[in-house]
Amino acid sequence: MTLIERFGRALEPVMLVMGLVSPLATLPQLYKLYFSHSEHAAGLSLITWLLYAAIALLWTIYGLYHKNPTIWAGNGLGFLMYVAMVLGICIHTGGTF
Repeated sequence: MTLIERFGRALEPVMLVMGLVSPLATLPQLYKLYFSHSEHAAGLSLITWLLYAAIALLWTIYGLYHKNPTIWAGNGLGFLMYVAMVLGICIHTGGTF
């Protein structure tokens, strides 16, 4: 096994954790949207969050197809977070873009 292959294998669990932690960065935005600053929802881009959700969904499907939890786990969680943002924007703005 080459040095690159050994490094890649060692990096796999780290990337899985990072893939799960990364979508959690959306939690403060979700908190502001739903609980503390919902009046500012009109300043959020519905199109942007829809695109994030669509991209995360495609990566999730791709990761499931390749049976790679490093890809599907974090993107699946991201998809849920981004859909929550989309729903919050729609609830508080009536779905304006």
